[in-house]
Amino acid sequence: MSLSLFLLLLSLCNIAAVSAVSPPFRPVFYSDTCPSAELTVRHVINRAMAREPRSVASVMRLQFHDCFVNGCDASLLLDDTPNMLGEKLALSNINSLRSYEVIDEAKDALEQICPGIVSCADIIVMAARDAVVLSGGPYWEVKLGRKDSLTASQEDSDNIMPSPRANATSLISLFQKFNLSIKDLVALSGSHSIGKARCFSIVFRLYNQSGTGRPDPALDPKFRVKLDKLCPLGGDGNVTGDLDATPEVFDNQYFKDLVRGRGFLNSDQDLFTDAKTREYVRVFSGNQSEFFKAFVDGMIRMGDLDSGRPGEIRRNCRLVNSRPVEILLED
Repeated sequence: MSLSLFLLLLSLCNIAAVSAVSPPFRPVFYSDTCPSAELTVRHVINRAMAREPRSVASVMRLQFHDCFVNGCDASLLLDDTPNMLGEKLALSNINSLRSYEVIDEAKDALEQICPGIVSCADIIVMAARDAVVLSGGPYWEVKLGRKDSLTASQEDSDNIMPSPRANATSLISLFQKFNLSIKDLVALSGSHSIGKARCFSIVFRLYNQSGTGRPDPALDPKFRVKLDKLCPLGGDGNVTGDLDATPEVFDNQYFKDLVRGRGFLNSDQDLFTDAKTREYVRVFSGNQSEFFKAFVDGMIRMGDLDSGRPGEIRRNCRLVNSRPVEILLED
């Protein structure tokens, strides 16, 4: 190896080592380098909402599915390559997550005004906040300064993300791994205040809960009749139903529905069935301000999740900018 190539590789390794130790995320991170970053993202989300109201719920949930898998690093947005299976086709994401193109639109707009400055990971966090606000929910200052990952892992996503069948006990265990509390779990589950989910996710609740051949006993009988019509046995699993009674408004109706036995997903309704989470559901059902405050606190804590791995500012959210150092070494 020539001296010049050695020095180049050494320099790249030093950059990676520095990137692995992320600086503290903070509000107004782009105030000097891209002062209109947040406003630009908000405009894009507003346009997406006007085109299709359901897209804001999809955009908001991108933060959950990104941050739980190796931190908030936009690994979720990477397309598959011949050498990498990304996260878009993971069990919890395929035929479920949508609106990747909205993040692409925000990234394209930012690249026009301040190229190479704003990370895709930060765009996800900004977009999630704006989706909540534009749906009637609370505003909060997002902490920014993340880097984008150099890789993604379908296996990691499959191993981490819960299924719609998850019960409260397994969800509590998952959240504890990330130093998120039971209160965080219940509040962040309130993200289901907006949006829809597929019949595929609930058909077992309607016809074979826990292998009994019977419906979930926690379901309100009148609500079950409604769901039976929407999701008949042997019907189209891709038909969607509202996650709460006000699916386009971010409010505490979701918790009111759980108290009445009208949670759409098993993982939602079990928050009221389980004694460890029930009291928070009651509090949030009766006090929207308490829910909003707890939701904001949880979103901020979740946004702090960081793998500490090397990263970059991607020019295209679907692709890494360049090959990692270890591949350069193989050359």
